[in-house]
Amino acid sequence: MFKSLALVALATISPSALCAPITSRDIPFGQVITTCTTPNTVALTFDDGPSSYTPQLLDLLSEYKVRATFFVLGEASQSNPQIIQRIRQEGHQVGSHTYDHTSLPTLSYDQIVQEMTSLESVLQSTMGDIPTYMRPPYFDVNDLTLQVMSDLGYHVVTASIDTKDYNHNSPDLISQSYDKFVTELNNGGNLCLAHDTKEQTVVTLAKMMLDETKSRGLTVTTVGDCLGDPEASWYRSSR
Repeated sequence: MFKSLALVALATISPSALCAPITSRDIPFGQVITTCTTPNTVALTFDDGPSSYTPQLLDLLSEYKVRATFFVLGEASQSNPQIIQRIRQEGHQVGSHTYDHTSLPTLSYDQIVQEMTSLESVLQSTMGDIPTYMRPPYFDVNDLTLQVMSDLGYHVVTASIDTKDYNHNSPDLISQSYDKFVTELNNGGNLCLAHDTKEQTVVTLAKMMLDETKSRGLTVTTVGDCLGDPEASWYRSSR
């Protein structure tokens, strides 16, 4: 579950992590990425899965002929290898959300490495390769976190649209997540956080977001695509 710690996360990010320009030719490792750089794109991202709802979401994305990014966890990936494989087969992007969703600034260097490489082992056995993109749980990072991600070769992705769908997972409330999506889209956001573990996100919110972006003539795509990063760079063969 995502905590409302964006201000804390920003306070712990080193100035150097915020200042480097991001281009399609030079996507940084170990620096926080919050927005897309390819014009007229929106990256829909889904955290904490895969779950029993993920296949239904994949059906919807296929219907709309769009691709998305899934930042996955360790036990969920280990329990649902066939869903991970389907995500990849249908052209979506798989990224790391760590093995067990621990706030990384609470860990030592070696413990952070363990969080990342434990999930890598699961994904290596399922997909045959490992991601180069990750999202820190709760968006929590500090200098040590970013150093580890740089050393391991990870692009660190947060978001510029947070639907807070975990607070609105009921038919009566999910429209509040849609309203937040629209407001932050209007404010220039284009990298969106949601969760494929939440029923109302899959059965209601995802379609609303897809219809909204379509009505604006925006292209829904993966984080890698929205940064202009070739698909071959989204993964590495092994550690």
